[in-house]
Amino acid sequence: MQQRTLGRQGLVSSALGYGAMGISMAYGPGDEAEGAATIRRARELGVTHFDTAELYGWGANEKVVGKAVAPFRDEITIATKFGFTREFGTDSRPEHIREVLDNSLRYLGVDHVDVLYQHRVDPDVPIEDVAGTVKELIEAGKVKYLGLSEAGPETIRKAHAVQPVSVLQTEYSLFERDVEELLPVLRELGIGFVAYSPLGRGFLTGTAKPAGEYDATDMRNSDPRWQPGNFEKNLEAVRQLTDLAASKDATVAQLALAWLLAQGDDIVPIPGTRSVSRVEENNAAADLTLTTDDLDAIARILPTGGFGARYAGGRVPTWI
Repeated sequence: MQQRTLGRQGLVSSALGYGAMGISMAYGPGDEAEGAATIRRARELGVTHFDTAELYGWGANEKVVGKAVAPFRDEITIATKFGFTREFGTDSRPEHIREVLDNSLRYLGVDHVDVLYQHRVDPDVPIEDVAGTVKELIEAGKVKYLGLSEAGPETIRKAHAVQPVSVLQTEYSLFERDVEELLPVLRELGIGFVAYSPLGRGFLTGTAKPAGEYDATDMRNSDPRWQPGNFEKNLEAVRQLTDLAASKDATVAQLALAWLLAQGDDIVPIPGTRSVSRVEENNAAADLTLTTDDLDAIARILPTGGFGARYAGGRVPTWI
């Protein structure tokens, strides 16, 4: 698989990564054995970038990832995150960052992580203190690269002045386009971008069901894009995208991932799945080339994104 460079500090990633969150939360009950098999298959297909977080099961997801990647740990990038409390508040105090990282290293079974993200901006802790703490961890050999997630221009610039930021991670897909306003800042500073939920939380796979038809623990039951009114409009857009994909002997998921890859060679999507067959389908998108006519057709179908906000109640968080 093609490799891409994220930031100016040396972080190299496969063009497509793998997001492990769904193994442990948000999309109904998961199967850890199946998730581990999917991770191993992703590596066989050339994926070198595996994303997890403390939040994803409070160590459970990191344990699955760590065990699955152990045979090839030195060949890949492991990214994890700090910054949430168990009550889903924020805590990026320096002592908490160190505690979370030590836990993550133990859960993953590694002596360092490649990327350490602040999962969400903490309004109570200056970002300079956060970046300074991660800088110390980099100097100590426990971390290689600093990442931010869902941060805005002011925060990015302040952090970058203390410790160069290698990558920003934020939701980005054909359905969610707000982050495009941040890309000029990232490119000015030489920061790469990792796109999470690149398949619109599964809507862009052609398998979407109306809200209420998922497992009770599935976040899509309350996602605005799945609610009456928005759901039908999004379904029609996916139908049109599916027709376009079929004309290229591709699936709609492959089309959506190829579209993201076409937005810049400093962008790495990290689709998540618990299915070996789905990870095989997703990774084939790296070989799908979209023409100018294809991109224009996609723009006509979804000129500004999908229908419905990212979260109930509007866009959360507000970037600062």
